[in-house]
Amino acid sequence: MGSERTEKPTRFSTVSITAAQAPLRGRLRLPGDKSLSIRRALLTLFTDHDTTLENYGSGEDCLTALYCLKQLGKSIERSGARALIKGRFENRHAALDCRNSGTTARLLMGILSGIEGEWVLSGDESLSSRPMARVAAPLREMGAAIELTNGRLPARIRGGTLKPIRYDAPVASAQVKSAVLLAGLSGGARIEYREPFPSRAHTENLLGLKTDKDGWLRLTENAHAPSGTDLSGTVPGDPSSAAFWGVAAALIPDSELILENVLTDSSRCGWIDVLKSSGADIQADNETQVYFESVGDIICRSSRLNPIQISQALVPSVIDEIPILAVAATRAEGISRMKGLSELRVKESDRLTQIEKHLSAMNAKIESHRDELRIQGPTELRGSVIDSQQDHRIAMAFAIAGLSATGITEIHSADCAAISYTEFWEDLVKLSPGSLHKYEN
Repeated sequence: MGSERTEKPTRFSTVSITAAQAPLRGRLRLPGDKSLSIRRALLTLFTDHDTTLENYGSGEDCLTALYCLKQLGKSIERSGARALIKGRFENRHAALDCRNSGTTARLLMGILSGIEGEWVLSGDESLSSRPMARVAAPLREMGAAIELTNGRLPARIRGGTLKPIRYDAPVASAQVKSAVLLAGLSGGARIEYREPFPSRAHTENLLGLKTDKDGWLRLTENAHAPSGTDLSGTVPGDPSSAAFWGVAAALIPDSELILENVLTDSSRCGWIDVLKSSGADIQADNETQVYFESVGDIICRSSRLNPIQISQALVPSVIDEIPILAVAATRAEGISRMKGLSELRVKESDRLTQIEKHLSAMNAKIESHRDELRIQGPTELRGSVIDSQQDHRIAMAFAIAGLSATGITEIHSADCAAISYTEFWEDLVKLSPGSLHKYEN
């Protein structure tokens, strides 16, 4: 892959966090959104024109997408946060290592299903434990030949001509939806797709699609992907990364943070609405439209929180932010309830179990029942030892918990934050000097 494969942040397996000694104040520009970075990059498989992506995501998942593109014949040049993607999709037989990137694996599964050739998709231990059958099911209905390993990766894909499909999805999943739409795009097949609740709409926005009044998305058999010129531009900041600082500002007295040029689309910023409804002083400002997506600055201030309530219908818009919202709930005055969280059990770790286990260890009053969390607040968190199990969102959520806790919070496998947010620990040091202590291993 060249430099884009070998660039690595400084590695350290353990960090300790002590309480913030001062308010968090200032402005922060976040790395490019992971979901948009990967989608724009993978859509270059449909064009031979050069594509320049500014503020391309720095996390390992985003670098993995570039690595896979190179294995498929594209040329990748990187300079800082800029990624230049050139050349043709030429390799019709390849083994693609998707490492820990579920988005890369699932979207490639869709794209490759509609193209003549044969590929094997693999992943690391974490990705290989995550379900792929629900992605393969609609693709097989379209005629794709996909062999999974006990419903998981490695997957062998023999691509070719695909059939139209009208699919009423049993679960709301942006990755399943994207895989089916991209299979229709590569295979020239008509797609009708509906899901029970709205999930992230990035792929349909890039393709210029809208749901009708009955919730159906329709892709015609003559649809075209955006050109390289259309895909080029600046990737807005990642709102999931912004959520950590939004909660940190809410919890630490007298804080005010401005998070610049962040994706503020409603399908990705449910966490803002959730925090607002609980009384948080948080708002979006200077909003503009890019690819039917809202982009703006997020202003976050310290706040007194009421209980946080998340229904099953809200979960798709906050699925990655549940760990940090659970941290916020420990400081809310009353009982917070979060329902419909079964999807958390099949992420990089069983996040539902991780949240309950580690918040309990930090003195929170929390209990789970099946796919629900119930958190009684406010409680004063106490430092504890957190094994992130290589789950980036767990590591970062409990780092923020440590900033608002007494004593020392020690986080193991802290380097996994680089999966989505390479600069997280560096930004923590900028915003709260003296709170982070690293242990090299």
